[in-house]
Amino acid sequence: RKATALVETCQHKMVNQPSAAQIDAGQGQVVMTDSSSNAYFLSGSGWSKLGTVPLSHVTVGPAGIWGVDSFDKIYKFVRGDFVSVDGLLQQVDAGGNEQIVGVNSADNIFCLKSSITLAYPQPGPVAWTPFDGLLTYFSCGPNGCWGVNSADNIYVTNVNPSTCSKTSWTQVPGAAKMAEVGTDGSVFVVNSNGDVFQRTGITSSLPQGRDWVQIPFCLPVKHVSYDLGHLWVVMEIGLILDCQQ
Repeated sequence: RKATALVETCQHKMVNQPSAAQIDAGQGQVVMTDSSSNAYFLSGSGWSKLGTVPLSHVTVGPAGIWGVDSFDKIYKFVRGDFVSVDGLLQQVDAGGNEQIVGVNSADNIFCLKSSITLAYPQPGPVAWTPFDGLLTYFSCGPNGCWGVNSADNIYVTNVNPSTCSKTSWTQVPGAAKMAEVGTDGSVFVVNSNGDVFQRTGITSSLPQGRDWVQIPFCLPVKHVSYDLGHLWVVMEIGLILDCQQ
């Protein structure tokens, strides 16, 4: 099956682009971290520094901009810089319906309900809700949350943003080292070979979708994110591509 309907053109148009480690797009914003743990946001056709805190992973979505550092400390971007949040996670995702999800260094899975994510840093306890299972990467969108484990198995579940309750895990055929859900519900994965696939047939009644379609790239990919018709691709060499449908 041809993938040209999914991604038609890719451009490398960023001047003086830092060597990218990871990227995330949501609600018209694009953020990324580089190999030196600097965080950036896309401003016009270039990258501007985002805050002063060194981050290993950054995410943007309905819950705002969040990140974690190399010591697994958690941060939210508030009024011009990152402020610390209770807890320890090595990967976070803000793409769900205002909840935050993430995984820690032991592959445990956690969720922070929307009432806390939106109010922070207002006073009050930051109580992370643990989920059953083990994942190395976890990402949410409007029709479900997708994750992968250390064996590259892929799973999907639905999460209630106001309570952080979830449905049972459904395993999806295939193998991936990361899965990213766009804020429109599109799902993309990258496997251990650096190949990119999009899940097709996803609906609210069939959140696991029906099929995988590969999106070919000439070099191995390490990270992707999707928003508003743009697939943002980080190659293993650190180059960022902006691919449009």
